[in-house]
Amino acid sequence: MCVRRTVCTMTSPRVSDKVAAQLRLLVQEQQLQPGDRLPAERTLALELGVSRTALREAIAQLASHGLLTARVGGGTYVADPAAIARQALQEPLVPYLPVFQGDPEYRFDVLEIRHALEGATAWHAALRATDEDRARISRAFQTMLDAHGKNDPAGEAAADAAFHLSIAEASHNLVLLQVMRGLFELLQTNISQSREKLYTSAATFSPLSDQHREMMDAVLAGDPERARVAAHAHLEFVHTTLRTLDDNEARRARASRLPSPHG
Repeated sequence: MCVRRTVCTMTSPRVSDKVAAQLRLLVQEQQLQPGDRLPAERTLALELGVSRTALREAIAQLASHGLLTARVGGGTYVADPAAIARQALQEPLVPYLPVFQGDPEYRFDVLEIRHALEGATAWHAALRATDEDRARISRAFQTMLDAHGKNDPAGEAAADAAFHLSIAEASHNLVLLQVMRGLFELLQTNISQSREKLYTSAATFSPLSDQHREMMDAVLAGDPERARVAAHAHLEFVHTTLRTLDDNEARRARASRLPSPHG
């Protein structure tokens, strides 16, 4: 028996801690997988013999540890650690997406990040790609080629991003992969803006296709240095070409504001 209430509080586990332990055990015993839904709150409280308040506290505790995720009005689910990591990376960027889309200069910030990441992913992919990875990269490359000419910019952008992510997946570096996936929406926005200008000209489509093919071939050949160089060369070409196109547009805009010699 506790002599002082403060001692009891310090040495006795909270009810919510006990319920959290019960929930962990339930997930293990039922072999629930990421994305699986737990029973409804009322049912779960009765099954565990606890109050709904204690149950909610336990769910919140496990959610804060990344083990469960609660959707308002939608139930409680076993969390997907990869999805949580992507969400943590995406959320700080979401408010800025309209800015990225509206200000062309932000495309070059994204390209700098891609330059830093994709050289590393290509390097590791060339070293670690499995037969399954190589097949997936080849399919993604073909899908990207097939998407061209269908007058579907969103589809082309998605295919382009999927190709780059297939190489990131083949790196088998979970941190690189999660960062790339976390940036997927931003990456896709960037590719959409780039392709709108780059892929309208046969003069740029051909070298871009060759660059993507070189990235793929280097990874499939297991040549990490060649893959890294190919990734950097591709992104440098995109950066330089976009700068040139922007400069040309600016010159045309300035010229259009000049007074007509016949005015």
